[in-house]
Amino acid sequence: MTARVANSHQSTLLLRLRDRGSQSRAVLGEVIDLSRSKLAVEIDRLLETGLVVQDGVAASRGGRPSHNIRLSPDLRFLGIDIGATSVDVAITNAELEILGHLAEPLDVREGPVAVCERVLAMVAELRAAGHAEHLDGAGVGVPGPVRFPEGIPVAPPIMPGWDGYPLREVLGQELGCPVLVDNDVNVMALGEQHAGVARSVGDFLFVKIGTGIGCGIVADGRVHRGVTGSAGDIGHIQVEPNGHLCICGNQGCLEAYFGGNALIRDARALAADARSPELAARLASTGALTLADVAAAAAAGDSAALELIRQGGHRTGQVIASLVSFFNPAMVVIGGGLTGLGHTLLASIRTQVYRQSPPLATGNLPIVLSELGSTAGVIGATRLISDHLFSVAH
Repeated sequence: MTARVANSHQSTLLLRLRDRGSQSRAVLGEVIDLSRSKLAVEIDRLLETGLVVQDGVAASRGGRPSHNIRLSPDLRFLGIDIGATSVDVAITNAELEILGHLAEPLDVREGPVAVCERVLAMVAELRAAGHAEHLDGAGVGVPGPVRFPEGIPVAPPIMPGWDGYPLREVLGQELGCPVLVDNDVNVMALGEQHAGVARSVGDFLFVKIGTGIGCGIVADGRVHRGVTGSAGDIGHIQVEPNGHLCICGNQGCLEAYFGGNALIRDARALAADARSPELAARLASTGALTLADVAAAAAAGDSAALELIRQGGHRTGQVIASLVSFFNPAMVVIGGGLTGLGHTLLASIRTQVYRQSPPLATGNLPIVLSELGSTAGVIGATRLISDHLFSVAH
């Protein structure tokens, strides 16, 4: 995207067209704080840049005909969601509608060079399928703390070899477009805000429960990253004094009890001790256990598997309850791979939050599952980069 946004009015126009789609000049005149003549000047300037195009004659509202305006149909954004055990890559149009989407299992512990090579190969596959001749910008989510201005992961506990890697710079050179990198849960929160259950919510928490556990904090419509980018790292809040050793080096962290690896560890123990007939049978059959096995055992009524999920939900709810008491959000959204464990997990989290947090904070507090599921990250990543490119200073 070579064109630049000249002022805040143009930025407002572009963001509205991204979020609402094609709009008539008359409607834009009602929502943009400009006189009709000045609005016409700004729209004409955007037409000259190629960022927007005419989109036919609007439905008549009386008086002179008004033309519709939309973002250029040639704009293309790339979303990359790198998780601990998988990667999603998608190309969207200017309205952030997914045109092509690929997902593959991938171990982030293979390191940044191998992961970037795989990501770039997936991007090439999407482009070869005709989804984009060029890319105007790319957003990236990674499962660890990120120094946001530079797009550099900082001491990520589950990403060995990534500390200090110049991911934004490397991908920018390879892709030939502007790139922004953020923590994956912040990106997922943006996705849910743009097209999911939090569309009309200005203050909410997005809690991702997967291999790691993190929280995206959206305050007054904007992601709160903290001074150094580590806000929301709730997986390393202590829930058990002198408890299990966590991968971060501390003891008793939430993630050490209910991250994906911790859940499989405890499920194997239940199977080995014959406390869970369902899990024992599955382990004997395949030699390994997965989150899907735990979910299936719970769905079959296995009491040990159900209790394992309830305990995890209870501990997670403890942490979320503290966040609710502190932040007083309008909504809590739960996402990530462990949401596949089903209603037992959500019910356990809700019970703990509603019991522990003050009534004033929870009286009208929805605690709901992500509406976008596996696409929250890639949609949020394209929202991240388009916010940047459609702003005045970038």
